[in-house]
Amino acid sequence: MMLQLRGRVSASALAREFEVSVRTIYRDMDELSAAGVPVYAEPGRSGGFALHAGFRTRLTGLTAREAAALAFIGAPMAAEVLGSGSDARAARLKLLAGLSESSAREAERVAARFHIDPVPWYQARPPPPFLTVVADAVWRERQIRMDYESWKETVRRTLSPLGLVLKAGDWYLAGAIGNGVRTYRVEAIKALTVLDRDAARPRGFNLAGHWARSAAAFEKRLQSIEITIRVSQEGRRLLAERAPSLPAMLTRPDPSKDIWEGTIPWEPAPQGVRDVLRFAGELEVLAPHNFRLAVAGAGTRMAAAHND
Repeated sequence: MMLQLRGRVSASALAREFEVSVRTIYRDMDELSAAGVPVYAEPGRSGGFALHAGFRTRLTGLTAREAAALAFIGAPMAAEVLGSGSDARAARLKLLAGLSESSAREAERVAARFHIDPVPWYQARPPPPFLTVVADAVWRERQIRMDYESWKETVRRTLSPLGLVLKAGDWYLAGAIGNGVRTYRVEAIKALTVLDRDAARPRGFNLAGHWARSAAAFEKRLQSIEITIRVSQEGRRLLAERAPSLPAMLTRPDPSKDIWEGTIPWEPAPQGVRDVLRFAGELEVLAPHNFRLAVAGAGTRMAAAHND
């Protein structure tokens, strides 16, 4: 199927693609030829293996695991860390092989020009230790017992895992306990046991819908206060990077100056204070007074720490 899609391919390129040795590729080519597949080798610097013109394989059936991995075809990084990388690659190859020659070339052309990397800058890190175990429990619909480190304390929970979500490089687990569904950060799982009990999936549960509601509620809880601010044009641009909706909440009291004011939702101290300091003087807090004082105090400590 690879030769059918790409034409002539070198032995070294095939070895990299299938994660085997070049010697194994040569042995496989001998096996294909003995089985009646019209494969031939072209020597030289630009040579490689190819199929005789007109030959097309129809052996493109998906296995159960490959079919399950179809959702990850456009997200190879997620497939790899969940342990479904090889299944997703095989499913993609079989789907492309089942297309017409022109359609397959167009799909390959698009894949060569667009790539999705969901991890923010400077946040690349190894996947959470229990991610593949949790993913397997989700696939097999098995309950789990976990020790979970919340912001208050470490707690033990027994739940039915319903689905995994990748958000800005972090993995989250939706799990059912009784009649409720909660969201857990996979990285905060400190110990995990998969139980030999069927998971209970709530009737009508939809992972995408649950995540949208959960994320909105989380952001609302996080930004539990309002602050009145004055920002420069650069500060307004930085606000837009934080949340595109924030600049629309500001007005310009003096049209002749690029100074903007308004009241916006914000996270309380101490995290909210640290967030203000990231604006490096492009944002001034006008109210509430106690939050303004907290920012001033933090700024004074920062200045003192950097004063020679």
